[in-house]
Amino acid sequence: MKNKNLQVLGLAALAAVGFTACDGLGKMVKNAKTVQYSATPNPVVLVGDSIGVTIAGKFPANYFGKNVVVTATPVVKYAGGEKTMKPITIQGETAPGTGTKIAYAGGGSFSYTGKVGYEKGIEKATVELKIVGAIKTKTKEFPAVKVADGTIVTQLLAQNDEKPIFAKDAFVKSRPISASSVIYYLINQSNVRPGELTSKEMKEFEEFITNGLAKGFDFKNASISAYASPDGEASKNANLANERAESAAKALISMFKDKKHKFEAGEKAEFYNKVGKGEDWEGFKTLMEQSSIKDKELILRVLSMYDNRDQREKEIKNLSKTFDEVAEKVLPKLRRSMITLNGEEKSRSDEEISKLMTSAPDNLSVEELLYAAANLTKDLNTRLNLYKTAEKNFPNDWRGINNAGVIYLMQNKVTEADAEFTKAAQVDAANKAVKNNQGIVARWKGDRKKASELFKAAAGAGPEVSYNLGVIDLMSGNYSAAISNFGSFNTFNHALAKLLNGNADAANATLDASQEFDTAYGNYLKAIIAARGGKADGVMNNLKTAIGKDASLKAKAKDDAEFIKMFDNADFKALTN
Repeated sequence: MKNKNLQVLGLAALAAVGFTACDGLGKMVKNAKTVQYSATPNPVVLVGDSIGVTIAGKFPANYFGKNVVVTATPVVKYAGGEKTMKPITIQGETAPGTGTKIAYAGGGSFSYTGKVGYEKGIEKATVELKIVGAIKTKTKEFPAVKVADGTIVTQLLAQNDEKPIFAKDAFVKSRPISASSVIYYLINQSNVRPGELTSKEMKEFEEFITNGLAKGFDFKNASISAYASPDGEASKNANLANERAESAAKALISMFKDKKHKFEAGEKAEFYNKVGKGEDWEGFKTLMEQSSIKDKELILRVLSMYDNRDQREKEIKNLSKTFDEVAEKVLPKLRRSMITLNGEEKSRSDEEISKLMTSAPDNLSVEELLYAAANLTKDLNTRLNLYKTAEKNFPNDWRGINNAGVIYLMQNKVTEADAEFTKAAQVDAANKAVKNNQGIVARWKGDRKKASELFKAAAGAGPEVSYNLGVIDLMSGNYSAAISNFGSFNTFNHALAKLLNGNADAANATLDASQEFDTAYGNYLKAIIAARGGKADGVMNNLKTAIGKDASLKAKAKDDAEFIKMFDNADFKALTN
């Protein structure tokens, strides 16, 4: 009975094989190697966050069974597992369904594009087609077909080189200072009355000098402009104005010889620039406009109607009662010498600030703290201490807080930087520099969307913002946009974007102009550029330099699909093993 059952099973198996062979599926499996497959790119390439490939297949004539339906599934296989792309359906000319139709007699072709997300470890991979054929409910697996190697992940060389924005100081090494006073004279006189040197205005002038000398002000000169009132003879008034300028200078020289002032420069005649201005018609007009004198409008009309000074004086004096008031209230203010003292207020020297920034930073102003951190030290911890001092002593000034955050970024302390930028934003919520720096934190934390929003909100803060958007474009696979946003910055990332966008020569030129041109990764990128150009010597020379600077690049190069054509090269093997 047992033998009989085995015989029945054997006949069933033969029948199945015969049916499969007759329906075309078996023939297709047997002749599977006659199908031509290709993949573009090969090796496959990471672009943005995914790996995409276009697979094309060509079936020969008299191959594809009319009733057969084939499901082909691209699979990326790597050490950590495998990732499956969406399958494609290909079918014979009379098979039911909506897949790509292939004629039996003439053969045919298909093209398929798919992608999978990036996973760590997928750098060393293969792309295979898993194929299953079916007629109705009957199925048969075809041999798996390798169509591509993988994976070029050169985009992952992108560096965290976003550009933070430091707040600038408003420190100046010197600023112009000046003070003014006035000496008044009696009509037709040029002598300085003693009371004029003890007036409230003159005492304030002296006090300014005394305090300025104590603070180290550098007084350069004093200018004296002297005037006469526009009454009397013009020639006499011109001489009178000159005499008043001279008498004012002499009075000041005498005053400053008093030892309590200790103002030696003011004791020298050459310190004073003396100019007699003659009759002060402009001053007269200004005082009249400001006065409440009756008939002032009439006097102002006289000034506008007559250019001749004698005619003006005659017409004004004809208004006898009004002129008396003018002579009492206006003209005395025009008989004067105007004194302006000019100089510079000098800030602490770099040497003085340098001493205080380490011994007593609390004694520095906010501008001195910011200036010292930016210009007088390169040590990051010293700079951080100065910015933190500014933050403590001037909590309502966003600049010290922001700059402390930038130093934390430079130290790769993202959490601390984030906290500083949050505080800076609380002080100045609309500040674009702070938004730029917050965008860097968001990107480093992996939130490209938030980073992009912050960078866009920071537009106008400087070219750094566009550069930072370029980094996001680079990491998102938008290489042409990245190049545009990188602008004139010559950096590793800019060179990388140009290479990934297909311009190896431009990439090489940008890299050579960058600060990273002779770093480990700079040389590694040069090796990739050489590989893409088929220059084996360039690959080897640059890889040797790169590995010499960073030994970890040996293992990376060994499996890097950029060098796949070198994998069998003895020298390459010796270098990377």
